[in-house]
Amino acid sequence: MVQRMTELDPSRKNLKDHLLTHAVRTGDFVLKSGRKSNWFIDGKQTACHPQGIKLVADIILSEIEGIDAIGGLTMGADPVAYGVAAIAADRGQPLRSFSIRKEAKDHGVEGRIAGALYKGDRVAIMEDVVTRGVSPLEAAEVVRAFGAEPVMIIAIVDRGGTCEAMAKQAELKFFPLLTAPDLGFEYEGP
Repeated sequence: MVQRMTELDPSRKNLKDHLLTHAVRTGDFVLKSGRKSNWFIDGKQTACHPQGIKLVADIILSEIEGIDAIGGLTMGADPVAYGVAAIAADRGQPLRSFSIRKEAKDHGVEGRIAGALYKGDRVAIMEDVVTRGVSPLEAAEVVRAFGAEPVMIIAIVDRGGTCEAMAKQAELKFFPLLTAPDLGFEYEGP
């Protein structure tokens, strides 16, 4: 299980504050899995916000090395991957981005990959929020089938607490920027 120090570093503390202000809602919600929860996080409210994506990118870019491209399943990965790659370019760090379509196209550029992913790339699979970990693992399989090498899964928030074990089974590192407990909630995995 992802371990945290007693206190978050300043970058993660700022990200936590942004998420709690802009992305976390309490009430009665039904999750993608069909389970009910008393809290919901819309990671795109941070990923699509100028200060939010900068906070996310600052943490990711300080932690990843040797990664050629970042991306994942559309929609959860898109704003994060594109934003992080743009900020990386401004800093002189070469990092490309891509999306994985829900279904393969049968016209134009065919297949599920859209964007600047090349065979042989070392890839960070991105997701805004993971609960069970199914989506990023699906993305990793699509990337492998394409001929690139997924090496890690990055999530803005791990709300489920189960993705780390699943990633390890798939021989991938798991790197959540924050966890549900960091935000003051219990894990809600399967």
